[in-house]
Amino acid sequence: MTEKPRGLVRNVFIVSSGNFLEMFDFMVYGYYAVAIANAYFPSADKFASLMASLAAFGAGFLMRPLGALILGSYLDRHGRRKGLLLTLALMAIGTFTIAACPGYMRIGFAAPLIVLLGRLVQGLSAGVELGGVSVYLAEIATPGHRGFFVSWQSASQQVAVICAALIGVVASSYLDAQQMSAWGWRVPFFVGCALIPFLIYLRTGLEETQAFLRQPVRHSQVEITRRTTAAWHIVLPGMMLVTMTTVSFYFVTAYTPTFGSAVLHLPMRDSLFVTLCVGILNFVVLPLGGALSDRIGRKPLLFTCTALTILTSYPAMLWLTDMPSFARLLSVELWLALVYAAYNGAMVAFLTEVVPPEIRTSGFSLAYSLATAIFGGFTPFICTWLIHATGNRAVPALWLSAAALLGACATFILKPHEAAHS
Repeated sequence: MTEKPRGLVRNVFIVSSGNFLEMFDFMVYGYYAVAIANAYFPSADKFASLMASLAAFGAGFLMRPLGALILGSYLDRHGRRKGLLLTLALMAIGTFTIAACPGYMRIGFAAPLIVLLGRLVQGLSAGVELGGVSVYLAEIATPGHRGFFVSWQSASQQVAVICAALIGVVASSYLDAQQMSAWGWRVPFFVGCALIPFLIYLRTGLEETQAFLRQPVRHSQVEITRRTTAAWHIVLPGMMLVTMTTVSFYFVTAYTPTFGSAVLHLPMRDSLFVTLCVGILNFVVLPLGGALSDRIGRKPLLFTCTALTILTSYPAMLWLTDMPSFARLLSVELWLALVYAAYNGAMVAFLTEVVPPEIRTSGFSLAYSLATAIFGGFTPFICTWLIHATGNRAVPALWLSAAALLGACATFILKPHEAAHS
């Protein structure tokens, strides 16, 4: 039975709102990597301190494949609703751990260990949160509109980007640099903590998908895990497909404030405002990209976006770094964000279509988590190291182009298990 429009809108909002918290926490950590480095990873060498902070940021992504297998099989066995409640609870624990942890000057070496533990718990949850939300939206989508429906998973993440950047802009307007470094960076984390009870309340009202309830056979979690790990011919190219998305996303959002302030030496407020604009653009373009892929097909849009990234990213970054300014940073980031959003609007729906239904959540999540763990999550770390090693401030664009090449190859290899119009 097809859900009524009001019920569909309600379920899209509820499931996407929980996804908001996951990305909000990740963005806040990325925005304030320098302040977190000073609080938990102090060193006489500022570069070493920042790299330690970014490494802890990336470490959370290493837990994602494990979360994809363990929690993904749980969703495929016990249902989307129960699993999404569990992932939200784990994300809440990780968020509060980082927000409340005393600094290195108060508790010594225990501080970075606690922060790392919080990041690992967040990573475990995030390993299946995005996949669970995407699969849920794909399974409730009306015929011919799966791309549009699934794109709201990514759109909800852009709301998190917007909110995190907006809080940063406001905080930096009222607090000086010393106050922000001392305690101001904690404010967004506590805002996230304050939202947790409301988000859990919303998800308790989530309805199970009819597609899951109609499955004739539900395998054990062990069997689902076995089938997922055996489906390497889907998971590996799926990982390549996602690499373009996850590298682009963390480049234009989480890394922008650090790149703008630490590399281009622009005011932090300018970098955060650019990130705010990127989030707004992504929020608008993502559903449009999903809807366009419903009309013209996933592959034509995917090929177009990867080609544009390969051809334009390095010249654009050279132009920016030749004479850094707020206007140039805004122009380049908005262009890269536009290409990313159009690609991702088609990519997420395409990935749900290439994975068989019985392992849909775990297969999707594993492919996505591997891409994020190996490539995307360490993008701020890798870009910072590449610039330091080469002295070329535009070199991160080559990392972005390599990710786009992997996405193009995967688009060519993968074939949908289900048609886009189904």
